[in-house]
Amino acid sequence: MVSNIRNWLNERWPFSSLFHLATDEEIPGGSSFSYTLGSAILTVFILQAATGIIQLFYYVPAVDHAYDSISFLRTKVPFGWLINGLHYWGANAMIVLVALHILRVFIWGAYKNPRELTWLFGIGLLLTTMGLSFTGGPLPWDQKSYWEAEVGTSIAGAVPVIGDLIKRILRGGDELGQLTLSRFFIVHTAILPVTLLTLIGAHLIALRRFGSAGPWDKTRKELKGQFWPDQVFKDVFVGTVVIFVLIVLSVYAPKPFNGPADPLDSSYIPKPEWNFLFLYEALKFFPGKLEPIGSVGMPLLLVLLMVALPFLDRKPERNPVKRPIVMVSAFILGLILILLTIGGLYSKAVGAETPASSSTPASKISALQNNSKGAELFQSLGCTSCHRVNNNGGTVGPDLSFEGQQGRTRDWLITQIKNPRANFPNTIMPSYTSLSDQQMNELVSYLLSLGTKGSKSKIQVDDTSSRKLTPSASLSKIVSPIDSSSAGSTTEKEPGPAAKIIGSVDRGAELFKGKCSFCHGSEGMDKVPNPGSDDGTVPPLNPIDEELSSRDPQLFAENVDRFIQHGSIPSGPNPQLRMPGFGDNNVLTQPQISNLEAYILRLNGINRAQLLNPGMQPHRFFAIVTPLYVLFLLVIGGIYLRLSK
Repeated sequence: MVSNIRNWLNERWPFSSLFHLATDEEIPGGSSFSYTLGSAILTVFILQAATGIIQLFYYVPAVDHAYDSISFLRTKVPFGWLINGLHYWGANAMIVLVALHILRVFIWGAYKNPRELTWLFGIGLLLTTMGLSFTGGPLPWDQKSYWEAEVGTSIAGAVPVIGDLIKRILRGGDELGQLTLSRFFIVHTAILPVTLLTLIGAHLIALRRFGSAGPWDKTRKELKGQFWPDQVFKDVFVGTVVIFVLIVLSVYAPKPFNGPADPLDSSYIPKPEWNFLFLYEALKFFPGKLEPIGSVGMPLLLVLLMVALPFLDRKPERNPVKRPIVMVSAFILGLILILLTIGGLYSKAVGAETPASSSTPASKISALQNNSKGAELFQSLGCTSCHRVNNNGGTVGPDLSFEGQQGRTRDWLITQIKNPRANFPNTIMPSYTSLSDQQMNELVSYLLSLGTKGSKSKIQVDDTSSRKLTPSASLSKIVSPIDSSSAGSTTEKEPGPAAKIIGSVDRGAELFKGKCSFCHGSEGMDKVPNPGSDDGTVPPLNPIDEELSSRDPQLFAENVDRFIQHGSIPSGPNPQLRMPGFGDNNVLTQPQISNLEAYILRLNGINRAQLLNPGMQPHRFFAIVTPLYVLFLLVIGGIYLRLSK
């Protein structure tokens, strides 16, 4: 049967001829696992193409739908979690494999005459793979990818003379937006894959033209081995191992949900993907006018050195021991790149000492009175969650709209910010001891300017505004966004847009610590006193009230969302602590609220990103795939032993 099919194919298409052309090759020194990196790269590229095409059936390249479409794929499409996971980890594997392949060629000295073109095509493969990583990162349009695109395009803008033009071309304008996403999408899905496929073809043709360089030892090189079946078996084995490892990573280390892109969240300090960390860290050594040296000069010099290598090292000697200058130079360069990458991974983010990112346009920062640094700092520290200024902000703390008329001294305000209990022993206000002297002066100057001559505030206050209000006195004047007749209830309020968004647990934890822990305690477990309420304490969130909890993450998020959006008044004669409406008061953006909800659900043992239609649960899928993979290895091993006799 098989013979008849083969004969039928050969009569109509040169199947056997092409097979022999691809497999009839002698390998100097015999087959080796060190030669399998090229086939592993090709395997991962095919996997990337396949998973990328499948994702295109669900992905929507629009700034208001991209994140939700990826979330839908990962949680509601059967095996969507696997497709997305393989593509994510496959992208990282491509970079590692291409880098290892180039390193092996370098150590073997296989870039020397007559294989210079093979080496240059390999450099092109590395650069194209890095380009795919750069352009693919922003496509989910989540918080991490948005700010990576912001930083990446800003670095491109540092190129002398033409930098601004390059940045505008990448972004499609002055700021990130729909044109940015559209351009990254077309480059990632059409231009760069075709470029990579072309380079792979050219690389293979150049390789077949002169064959493998083989070992540098002449005695070992005289030994010959066959591509089929010896090397093919090793290639198949390594290729399947790579795919199996990608499956393991997809099951046990899925990409986290980073929450949707939020340009208004200037407190987010990004870092690039691991393969660009060396450049990110190097920029710290070239501040100000020297920045183009780090952003453009160093990467360009590195690429030029790699391109020029076969023309600089023209001696035929390939033994690494007998090429000490080249090997030591490469070792030092590699060590520098590794140290920069590790340093970038663990170092404090650039700009982390200031709450607002320096790359954030001023127009994106919602300052309460003006765009001064003090106003930006006031908002980024989360002060608006408790204090109102010009009708914006929360109502837990005193209204600060006329703080400049209270007659407070600069030293008093500094003490209040650094150690609020020194002025009010029972206050729930946190201390801000990490602020630098410059930040403290900016914040105090802003507070002293509120309500002074020239202020645009139109708020009218009663006589109590001229007195020094203690927290208890000020809290008694809180007006909740929910009418007191419905105290403690938000059932009549509709959930906001955030309830439909899968937020980031990590970002939610940061927000909770800065805006919620004062009333709900660490991880929502502390029983913070609330005099005047029936319970006497603030309701805990860990565990949350059974009426709000649900095994359905969507329903759970909606229940929590009503309180965060609209606030609530605890039942009781005169509760001193009342929850402000973070959404209604525009204290938090909808993406930030979605992050908070994801964290609160996690505190209660519910995964906001729960797989609702996985096709098969990841761990069960892995339990089935593992024995099938072992069986596959045994089968191909048996076939190889039979063919090699």
